[in-house]
Amino acid sequence: MVQARRGPNRPRTGRVADFDEARGLGTVVADDGTPFPFHSTAIADETRRIAVGTPVVFVAAPGHLGRIEARAVTVLG
Repeated sequence: MVQARRGPNRPRTGRVADFDEARGLGTVVADDGTPFPFHSTAIADETRRIAVGTPVVFVAAPGHLGRIEARAVTVLG
């Protein structure tokens, strides 16, 4: 049996709560209610765009300022 990955780099699911396309900044809210900021460069899709309310999978990891951010943001579907 394969066990679920644990630790700070485990994949999480959530939804995009907001995204400012002009600034490239947004927030993903994990299913447990924890908000994680992200930059458009963290979006796996090359368009670097994502709509509010989109379900995503991501990894929470330290960003360039040392705060925990959503990285490798990928649209579920």
